[in-house]
Amino acid sequence: MHEEQHTFLYDGDCAFCTSSANFIEKHIRTRAKVVPWQWADLDALGITQQEAEDAVQWIEISFQRSGPDAIAVLLRRAQWYWKPFGWFLSLKPVSAVAWPLYRWVARNRHRLPGGTAACSLPQAERDRLRGQQ
Repeated sequence: MHEEQHTFLYDGDCAFCTSSANFIEKHIRTRAKVVPWQWADLDALGITQQEAEDAVQWIEISFQRSGPDAIAVLLRRAQWYWKPFGWFLSLKPVSAVAWPLYRWVARNRHRLPGGTAACSLPQAERDRLRGQQ
């Protein structure tokens, strides 16, 4: 498998998520495409819109992961000094704690640094508001 075939999807309409993706692109070297799910061909990637809305996604030909599990894979596929963080996040007890924390961050991302009020809206509502402009 070539790393060029790896994709990391995030919510491009969310300022907090975009800030996080910018951090990844600047500080965590990976050959994966870091792409807003809104610009991706979800069908070709085998991801539903609901899955993309629910959590970040790591996609390879052989498997996919979401949420903190996707972040763990991304870190394991990065430079050597990020790998231990990825392996640590992959441990079952750590992952078990990471999921509730991830869901809390996802629910509150509009309150976090870089977040905006739009981050709290479901995609259908964002689309509706965009249509009114």
